[in-house]
Amino acid sequence: MEQKKQIVNRILKKNNHDESRLIPILQQIQGEFKFLSKELISYVATEIGVPPSQVYGVATFYAHFSLKPKGKYIIKLCDGTACHVKKSHGILEALYKKLELSEEKSTSDDMIFTVETVSCLGACGLAPVMLVNEQVYGQVTPEQAEQIIDELIETEKTIKGTIK
Repeated sequence: MEQKKQIVNRILKKNNHDESRLIPILQQIQGEFKFLSKELISYVATEIGVPPSQVYGVATFYAHFSLKPKGKYIIKLCDGTACHVKKSHGILEALYKKLELSEEKSTSDDMIFTVETVSCLGACGLAPVMLVNEQVYGQVTPEQAEQIIDELIETEKTIKGTIK
């Protein structure tokens, strides 16, 4: 936790411990850790001089923030009208099966993958669309989604040698 606090302290200092910069502070913290833990929410509240309930309220109000840990690769699958019509649900099923995930369990045990559905990614012309971190994949099929996962798994094997 000490190392995390050092990172948060750097973010707080950059934002002058300014309560009015709470959203950017939380965005930067989530950028570092992929989610906002209860401990870090309380720590931020103490450091900027507001009640923890205020920070928690902001973190739970905005859909962008997550209070649950997320994987290294966050896969967002569009389920907006255009993507849904072009069978994005088949892609979701393929991802869930490949990664042994479900609607209730969205992050893999090894913290490598998180699968989420989103209302719209704003790329209807590319439907169905999948986003992996910042990489956009358009006109994705279930088979292509599985291939993308396989490539990411191979990348992780090369980097860490830990995924089997």
